[in-house]
Amino acid sequence: MVTMDKITSLSEAIRENVHSGDTVYAAGFTHLIPFAAGHEIIRQGITGLVLARATPDLIYDQLVAAGCAKKVIFSYMGNPGVGSLRIVRGEIEAGNLEWEEYSHFGMITRLQAGAAGLPFLPMNPTAADDLEGANNHYRKIKDPYSDQEVVTVPALNPDVAIVHVQRADAEGNAQIWGIIGEQKEAAFAAKRVILTAEEIVDQEVIRSDPNRTLIPGFIVSAVCHVPYAAHPSYTQGYYDRDNAFYLEWDSISSDKDSVQAYLDQWVFAVEDRAEYWHKLGPEVHARLKVVSRYSEPVNYGQY
Repeated sequence: MVTMDKITSLSEAIRENVHSGDTVYAAGFTHLIPFAAGHEIIRQGITGLVLARATPDLIYDQLVAAGCAKKVIFSYMGNPGVGSLRIVRGEIEAGNLEWEEYSHFGMITRLQAGAAGLPFLPMNPTAADDLEGANNHYRKIKDPYSDQEVVTVPALNPDVAIVHVQRADAEGNAQIWGIIGEQKEAAFAAKRVILTAEEIVDQEVIRSDPNRTLIPGFIVSAVCHVPYAAHPSYTQGYYDRDNAFYLEWDSISSDKDSVQAYLDQWVFAVEDRAEYWHKLGPEVHARLKVVSRYSEPVNYGQY
């Protein structure tokens, strides 16, 4: 069987697939947030980006702080469990950053429309009347079958989606387990897809458990082996969420000099994610270590 090897370095994948002015969707919900790719975008000085994401998390606070963004498209914005994203909120309130806000359902419906090749999708009316009033991309039309009013949102087709996964093969067939977010929808909606993976495995490993394969290789542009790419978020089965850092970021992000010092030390002063992880040190490594807990085997049978 002929395979197409798409493995490349993260720096090369970002250089070839993320351009100033692009709309970028960094996928992942609670875990598998592609921080390593965000840091590489900052290192390469890419600017004018439209950053789309449900729950922007710290990754977009850092990208906005580094001057990479001109606009954010989001549903719920905050430092999870801590408070506001101080930098994104401050730049919006100062009039320095364009923004569009949706409900979670609205944001995912936009991706579903983009993934399906549709110009828009309808939704049942929600309780978010104030949100609809603030965002003219919510439109109401008449359901041709019932004559009832439905809400619609336009398709979202990012120029590039960045997805972190537990494992992938060299073609980009990628598997995720644990909390499943919007990775599949974002990948199918995007024009280009960058995968970062904790592990690169043989095709036989992927084929042995096909139900975990959320992203097929034929839509993937680049595959990057980047262990620990999701820190300070977590990757199920590999390392835990760094809750201490989420608390620390609330303090760091309250002061511009502290933010610049963080970027200088943890983004610009490291070459890649391997150096970043080494720099975190053994105490952090030990604190984030997880105990193995395997699922029960599944018998797929054989003819």
